[in-house]
Amino acid sequence: MVITDIDDKIIRRSWEENVSPSVISRMYEEEFKRDMLSLKVIPPAVYLRVTENVHHIVAFIERIIKNGHAYTTKEGDVYFDIQSIGDRYGKFVGASGPPVEQSSSDKRDPRDFALWKHSKPQEPYWESPWGRGRPGWHIECSTIASCVFGAQLDLHSGGIDLAFPHHENEVAQSEAHHQCRQWANYFLHSGHLHLKGSAEKMSKSLKNYVTIKDFLQSHSANEFRMFCLLSKYRSAIDYSDGSMLEARSTLETVCNFMEAARAYMKGQMLTAPVQEAVLWERLAEGKSTVLKSLADDFDTPRAISALMDLVYHGNCQLQPVATSDGVVRSPAVFGAMISYIREVLDMLGIDLLHSREAEVSSSCGVLRPVVEQLTRFRSEVRAFALTRQDDPSCAKPGRHPDRIPLLRACDALRDDLAPLGVVIKDRGASSTWEIKVGQTRPKVHHEDQETGS
Repeated sequence: MVITDIDDKIIRRSWEENVSPSVISRMYEEEFKRDMLSLKVIPPAVYLRVTENVHHIVAFIERIIKNGHAYTTKEGDVYFDIQSIGDRYGKFVGASGPPVEQSSSDKRDPRDFALWKHSKPQEPYWESPWGRGRPGWHIECSTIASCVFGAQLDLHSGGIDLAFPHHENEVAQSEAHHQCRQWANYFLHSGHLHLKGSAEKMSKSLKNYVTIKDFLQSHSANEFRMFCLLSKYRSAIDYSDGSMLEARSTLETVCNFMEAARAYMKGQMLTAPVQEAVLWERLAEGKSTVLKSLADDFDTPRAISALMDLVYHGNCQLQPVATSDGVVRSPAVFGAMISYIREVLDMLGIDLLHSREAEVSSSCGVLRPVVEQLTRFRSEVRAFALTRQDDPSCAKPGRHPDRIPLLRACDALRDDLAPLGVVIKDRGASSTWEIKVGQTRPKVHHEDQETGS
């Protein structure tokens, strides 16, 4: 559920430009929805606008007054009566500091907070039993959540800056309305996003932010999600080129392992005998660690570390060799590892396989068969150049100087295609390929050059 409303800045802009506040707020709402979709955030089941639920808010406040936990002033304000709930107020205040509400001579207690405020000149207003006015900051969330979920919530989330006074006041007024002892069972307070080196959170007012649109010019939604997963949700996160590079490198390591494992499963990669029992044991340990980590207050960094440990041990077994005659292959364990890694990442909102396939099929459908034929021709040339004329089973390069130009040509073709997004990987005596959309890379020297010895 997402609750949307107009804030003070939107109100001021609407009056300055003589535009309805609802028109401007709807514009920002649609922009927010587009940004969330671009980050692959699943839309909520329902959007509820405060301005369309003011009648429910008025009724909610009336019940609080009836239950003896709020009072009205001569100016038309309604305040929550903190003293009426005794020592039950203060679940979050110990960690968040003193109250920040502006003092008023009409308050019975400095901690009392507004449920309804009388309207000021040139402000939008709604009719109420206490005169024209608008809802207080906290009451809208309690009211609308209660309209959808009833008298109790299981999980309530928000930024750490909302713990006090917002969530504190939500709890007080909701329990006063429903006359219950515990309105929300759990609160999840997330840390803020910071530019590295800045003590302040990202904020438009401080101009220390990066827009989602600008971010997605250089990075993907998957990379941003991995960036978040590498820190605990309750911790502040430093955004920097280095932290984004770590997220990208983590995803690439996972992708490269999955590609290598699939190549092995298809028989396109020859390896030494795989220690299958070791990998099954590592997979079981990885599953156990991931489950324990997520059960421990959503410890995603530890869960991702467990996945990367599984990837590491899988890669240790996928070392290409020139020949593996008579070696028993073990594709099942790699299939199980790939399936589990995809399952966990998909649960965390990262779908590497489908996103990559979608990119390739949408823009490179015609290119695939061309690359397939080209790679096959290159593989045949390379296999011929690597094979000794007097012993076809021996694949040692360099024995025939006349074949070195062929090997150099194969290396050059591989290197020339890489910046174009076609990545060929030589795996011992065989090769695999893939198309990486939008990831052009500079030509680099490969340590596995066939002619580099």
